[in-house]
Amino acid sequence: MIQLKSVSLRRGTQLLLENANLTLQPGYRLGLVGRNGTGKSSLLALIEGTLMPDMGEVERAGGQRLATVAQEIDELDVSAVESVLSGDVEYARISKAIAIAELAEDGMALATLYHDLDAIDGFSARARAARLLDGLGFAPDAIDRPVRSFSGGWRMRINLARALLAPSDIMLLDEPTNHLDLDAVFWLEQWLISYPGSLVVVSHDRDFLDQVCTHIAHIENKSLTVYTSNYSGFESMRAERQAQNQAFSAKIERERAHLNAFVDRFRAQASKAKQAQSRIKALARLPVLAATHADSAFNFSFRPAPNAPDPLLTMEHIDLGYNGNVLLKNIELTVRAGDRIGLLGSNGAGKTTLMRVLGGAEKPMAGKLFVSAGVRIGYYAQHQLEQLDPRDTPMSALERIAGRASTQEVRSFLGGFGFIGDRAFEVIEPFSGGEKARLALALLVWQAPNLLLLDEPTNHLDLEMRESLAAALQTFEGALVVVSHDRSLIEMVCDGFWRVHAGQVGVFDGDLEDYRRALTDERRAANQPAKSAEKVAAQPVPAKAESKPKAAPSKRSTDRIKAIESRLSEVVKSLQALDIQLADPALYQNPDSTQAHTLTGQRQILEEEHAALESEWLALND
Repeated sequence: MIQLKSVSLRRGTQLLLENANLTLQPGYRLGLVGRNGTGKSSLLALIEGTLMPDMGEVERAGGQRLATVAQEIDELDVSAVESVLSGDVEYARISKAIAIAELAEDGMALATLYHDLDAIDGFSARARAARLLDGLGFAPDAIDRPVRSFSGGWRMRINLARALLAPSDIMLLDEPTNHLDLDAVFWLEQWLISYPGSLVVVSHDRDFLDQVCTHIAHIENKSLTVYTSNYSGFESMRAERQAQNQAFSAKIERERAHLNAFVDRFRAQASKAKQAQSRIKALARLPVLAATHADSAFNFSFRPAPNAPDPLLTMEHIDLGYNGNVLLKNIELTVRAGDRIGLLGSNGAGKTTLMRVLGGAEKPMAGKLFVSAGVRIGYYAQHQLEQLDPRDTPMSALERIAGRASTQEVRSFLGGFGFIGDRAFEVIEPFSGGEKARLALALLVWQAPNLLLLDEPTNHLDLEMRESLAAALQTFEGALVVVSHDRSLIEMVCDGFWRVHAGQVGVFDGDLEDYRRALTDERRAANQPAKSAEKVAAQPVPAKAESKPKAAPSKRSTDRIKAIESRLSEVVKSLQALDIQLADPALYQNPDSTQAHTLTGQRQILEEEHAALESEWLALND
């Protein structure tokens, strides 16, 4: 058990928490929520013991084991599975002692050590580590690759697996879904639900909090309030409390009227497709959203866009990939006026590559992409924040594209994205990731597109801004293609789905629950041992047939694997060199220079090539 008693906490001159009380009982799964900057990560550090309170005390029961996710991996040359195993400190200690005893041929010591290993279930440790990596999206052969060969996002998955493997009584997770695709998020939810210890998690994913948490701790106005419920229950209780405050009543009614407009719109479409059933569930909580959104600092909507042609985009026999390597083949799909499509698929499957081609950032390797006249595309890329000029202010960035709009019009528009008062005139270089993401969205919304392509638009956004974005997208009259691991956003704004899987892109007939079940069935089938096409019980296979070795891989395959490994090493070095260049402040001193934009584009291309090479490497090894 951990208990916070009358705790006050400052970071610098800012008071984050005042007179906060919290009791973390065994078995609690506590979600920490609140706006960015309110102190969620600091409270996590306080519970961990790496930060001390300015006032009050933190009491911890003796002998408790804490598990946290490291931000870096020191041993980059070890394999992924060995890195995960090192998270179990006792297993690592015994394994090292066994290696020393074997060299010394010390039989007595080995007998004791093997007994100790059995006592901590160490003989199954590698299998458990492999299962964790499999659940987080690693292919079976990838777990023996060195850590340094993986990109930053995959390394964070390795760190997460280390924390999950380590024996613990309390687990502390700060935004664990940030580097995961939807497939891995589904798996992680089920793992955490079965975790026997206490969990404290910071997350901006409301569906993840709904599935996992038994309690919610909300930080607001320097106060900490604990609710015995998941996130939806917390939202309802908070809405009731706010609704009783007369000061919010008028705002709530205006927000409810605004929301009713698209409630009616989607209710009318509910009979058209199976996917619409999930939309009905999302709409059921809109009255609550009206109350909780009433005091939000964010309030924006999409500007009217020109009428869209139909269809907007048509793909005919398109192949996508890099350096002659095809990642996606023979795509034949159409984006029609009014379509609201969610792209499903694991990381590295090719979702971002497809979005870049649709957005005009890349050309297809083969086939034709037809863009109809009158289509105005708004493309929000995964690395959109890197396209911002750090010397700009929100005002100067928007005025550059605002044409003849008045200063007051621009300031009012920025206010809807939280840039109020002097904040609109401050240089954006020191802004947080969330503030930069809001500015990038503001620039996109101003341009009034009739086709939106959004690749992980909720990265860096807190729950409040995510709700505002979802509300704005629901009233958006154009077409929409979205990649996101935020299920709440997908359910509320998408009517149909495409799945990117095994080198193909096709329509997925179902909603997100169907997708979850499909993933579960596929994982179960992959984990089942292969069965013979014939029943062999009545006629046993001769011993020679049983011992027949597998066919060796062709020389062409092994040569290609070596070539990929060599190229992966080159790509990693190039990415590191580009990161050093992009971190140099001198790069941004010349306002007319396009070098920063060029380097950012090069980095994005290399990241896509890295993902494509990884996918091909895994396929060849399989």
